[in-house]
Amino acid sequence: MSERPEILFLVHRIPYPPNKGDKIRSWRLLNELAAQYRVHLACFVDDQADFAHAPVLHEICTSATLVPLKRCTGVKRLFKVITNGAPLTAAYFHDEDMAHAVAAIRARPLVAEVAFSSTMAPYIEEPVQGRPRIVDFCDADSEKFYDYASKAAFPMRQVFSREGRLLYAMENEIANWADASFAITPDEASRFNMRHEISDDVGWWSNGVDTNYFDPHADFSCSAPPIDLIFTGAMDYRANIDAVKWFARNVWPDVRRAFPAATFAIVGAHPTLSVRRLGRITGVRVIGRVDDMRPWLASARVAVAPMQVARGIQNKVLESMAMGKPVIATKAAATGITAKPGVEILLADTPHAFAAATIDLLKNASRRQRTGAAARERVAADYQWDCQLSRFSATLSALLPPAETSSTRESSAA
Repeated sequence: MSERPEILFLVHRIPYPPNKGDKIRSWRLLNELAAQYRVHLACFVDDQADFAHAPVLHEICTSATLVPLKRCTGVKRLFKVITNGAPLTAAYFHDEDMAHAVAAIRARPLVAEVAFSSTMAPYIEEPVQGRPRIVDFCDADSEKFYDYASKAAFPMRQVFSREGRLLYAMENEIANWADASFAITPDEASRFNMRHEISDDVGWWSNGVDTNYFDPHADFSCSAPPIDLIFTGAMDYRANIDAVKWFARNVWPDVRRAFPAATFAIVGAHPTLSVRRLGRITGVRVIGRVDDMRPWLASARVAVAPMQVARGIQNKVLESMAMGKPVIATKAAATGITAKPGVEILLADTPHAFAAATIDLLKNASRRQRTGAAARERVAADYQWDCQLSRFSATLSALLPPAETSSTRESSAA
């Protein structure tokens, strides 16, 4: 029996536990790779508590190198490169310890190298002959910063514009030297492929959702209090912060006038001070981190995703739909999700439209049930992980010599 070939997998954030959008995607990709290859994982750890999860990674990987992301050092690097033409994002993730670790792994007889996100791609920019390099961009991060710039005031408008411009050039370079690259949705891939600077098409594979885990009829180990509206997500992430602040200030007052006893729960780790202050608003509850999001989704009547800036696909929307909840989302939050507007998801972009849709659902129990049931059927049909990951695996297999793909299949069968 042939030994499984070796592969490098670089990730900008430890992929376990899969409790954030990017970590969910990288965790699923890691498992897909580990089922076929001997994986050498190298990743940053931005939360000291996450080092406790190292045994999980060592169990499924041949090796797992976890490098602490030192925030103070990263900030110093930002100031150092601010005048040298490099994106701040890339500078923040440039680390000598990581570079040495990656160099040692690359000295091994790897069959391929996979970088998750543009921030990790520079570690494999120098090619090794005969060894394909694959980059999963996930999102076109440059366009996210352009979006931020369009809504920001001086001086952050200039900072975001600079980052968008430099990341745009960096993304183009990566797409051109990579043997294959991916985005998270067809729409996100098209944003790359419309650029005349990119010579080869960027592909895509979407996120999925485990409908067996996110099952509204499951027996949860704990329960949550009844909630009218819920927003879920990491609450130290700018797009989520802006979303709940926009909703609380522009939509919630109309909802409360129609339903004076209505409750709105913001559920997610690390709420910033500006988010915690929303808890002063009558009916708004800032819950913070929870061990299991499912009971909270199960207890809610409606899920909201009022994102003002959103890239890629929103896991919070897929998970809410899988839990059979009617979701009201902005068009930005629903991008990349093939749900029928008005049937499987409700779309609203203005405060008035969002409030009207929310009030209508809170009044109409039968519509909530129909929309939620249709939403779950949609994610069950289109967003299973196996189907989505097959796009990536097929591309990787096509890049490898027949002997490598053959040995992979033999080992997997064994």
